[in-house]
Amino acid sequence: MGNATKVSYFILSAYFDTGVFKYLYFTIIMSLYLLIICANVLLIVVICVNRSLHEPMYLFLCSLFVNELYGSTGLFPFLLVQILSDIHTVSVPFCFLQIFSLYSYVCVEFFNLAVMSYDRYLAICYPLQYNTSMTFNKVAMLIFVTWFFPFLAIVVLLSLTSPLQLCGNIINKVYCGNYSIVKLACSDTRVNNIYGLIYTVISIIIPLLLILYTYMKILKVCFSGSQQTRQKAVSTCTPHLASLLNFSFGCCFQILQSRFDTSSVPNMLNILLSLYFLTCQPLFTPVLYGLKMSKIYVICKRLLCGEV
Repeated sequence: MGNATKVSYFILSAYFDTGVFKYLYFTIIMSLYLLIICANVLLIVVICVNRSLHEPMYLFLCSLFVNELYGSTGLFPFLLVQILSDIHTVSVPFCFLQIFSLYSYVCVEFFNLAVMSYDRYLAICYPLQYNTSMTFNKVAMLIFVTWFFPFLAIVVLLSLTSPLQLCGNIINKVYCGNYSIVKLACSDTRVNNIYGLIYTVISIIIPLLLILYTYMKILKVCFSGSQQTRQKAVSTCTPHLASLLNFSFGCCFQILQSRFDTSSVPNMLNILLSLYFLTCQPLFTPVLYGLKMSKIYVICKRLLCGEV
């Protein structure tokens, strides 16, 4: 056990001197952030103001777009400040605030995707009972659980991490991560590791299993159903599956980086892999659904072209 020290700030050691290129990186990150804001806000407004889109599927999509805005806001302003700064440090309270934001974003994303797959399962497998099964109260309850449980889970996670006695303050990342802080601890971290495993199972594994189960049922109905049923399934499920695969691969990169030594990997590649699911998903999701969901695409096209 090392000597515990009072830590008031963390040093983010993954940053490196980019010289004059830092202004180029700043411009790229700022442009990406503005695109994310514009794309997600546009689709949120489209869903909210059009009564024809006040259906469960689109309400869950609206929740998804709100989460993309929430997650990207927890990262991009921080990245922009760090890119222009010569000293890459972050205070302990802000570090924990960022962990809360990013980790809850990930959890809400998986929960939201699981709820959306359940909605598609009911719509395709039980179309006649869909309207009576997916009532407004049930939709509201599912959205509430999608947001409330992740926030509660992260509060517990941080309440276990914050009392730890730390032997250092250097985090080898470009943003704060819970496991990166746990690795700095001098005190016993068995409870943190056990809860971290439970949190991963509940927030990632269980939603993925639910999605797998619903899609097995959907495929079974598609193979035995009519061509119209198959077309409906393909049109509504393709963007959902693409979004799920993109986000899952990004999370896998992040988990592997956190748990294993990646010092042999080039620094720039490490940074890009760690940022992938936090930067690509918020932009990928609205663009994908905006293009693939015909009702949203038509309304967006009318708005952008100035048609009534």
